Amino acid sequence: MQNEVHSYIERYSDEIQNLFAKLRNLVIESVPYKVDERLYAKLPSYYLGERFIRIIPFKDHINIEAKAIMEYKEQLKQYKLTPKGMLQIYSNEEIPESTLSQIFSRTLTKIF
Repeated sequence: MQNEVHSYIERYSDEIQNLFAKLRNLVIESVPYKVDERLYAKLPSYYLGERFIRIIPFKDHINIEAKAIMEYKEQLKQYKLTPKGMLQIYSNEEIPESTLSQIFSRTLTKIF
């Protein structure tokens, strides 16, 4: 994990840190290319060229910003989507790994 991102995520609870780590790994493993990890406007962001995914931690949940989320809205019915189209996952919820891997792959490789 990049030092800036690591320092940023350390201030959250262990549950949020664990959830963040799982989501981060899904992003990195979703494409066969090296993903650039950095803070953008103080938010952990993952880039492949101009395409990006943001994993935004909060006290009790994480918001995920990825362009392809709305394409998978039906598979994510049990989760909350924000008005801006971000997916919210709470620390006590199951991670929809298969769906997220597809979302992350499409977001980082598809031209929208």
